Amino acid sequence: MNYAGTGNEKAVAATDLNRTHVGLTVSFQPDDATLVFGRIGAIVRKDTGVIIALDGVDGTAGLQTNYSVSPTQKVYVQPDMLTNTETTIKDLFGKVQENLRGHKGDQRPDEM
Repeated sequence: MNYAGTGNEKAVAATDLNRTHVGLTVSFQPDDATLVFGRIGAIVRKDTGVIIALDGVDGTAGLQTNYSVSPTQKVYVQPDMLTNTETTIKDLFGKVQENLRGHKGDQRPDEM
């Protein structure tokens, strides 16, 4: 298996995960035979790697609650829809402000 995420996921090196990623949905391949999809509950950085703890997994049915991955391994994070929407609105507002600054009063043609 060689998992490379889906089109709407953002690839992030495990070492670049931080508190802003907690609560987001993640997918990654911790070993050759396992593919994990889940919500990040906690992230632990160690000298030997990064531990990703999944939220809502209680260890029943033999499911692991945390996975150790190498710092350089790519994990795939679903975009946070609220943050994406907020960024889009800010970008649009900035463009409107630029257009208004460039507007020089009443630019209608003179009446005859």
